[in-house]
Amino acid sequence: MNGPRCLLGALLVLGAIPSTHADESTGHQVFAKWCAPCHSRGPGNPGTAALAAVYRNSKPAALEDRTDMTPAFVKQAVRNGVNVMPFFRKTEISDAELDALAAYLARAPKAR
Repeated sequence: MNGPRCLLGALLVLGAIPSTHADESTGHQVFAKWCAPCHSRGPGNPGTAALAAVYRNSKPAALEDRTDMTPAFVKQAVRNGVNVMPFFRKTEISDAELDALAAYLARAPKAR
């Protein structure tokens, strides 16, 4: 277990990097890889377009702009899918990555 992940883990244990920063960074990376192709801001993102139609401007359609998402909801949606959104296996998004993603999306909206 050499490399950047091991170093990051050691730095977290030693308190050199606050865990919230590491979680946010990991959550953002997971979002960018698995979620952004469908759920990022702007036109051409099918998940965002679908949510815009469902919510009719009552909630933001882009996931990073939402303020009402709980970690439990994010985990449920990722592991079980929602409507046409597929579910993601633990071999795709690990439990630790899912925890980071859920925390990332449950926080206040991200800067544009």
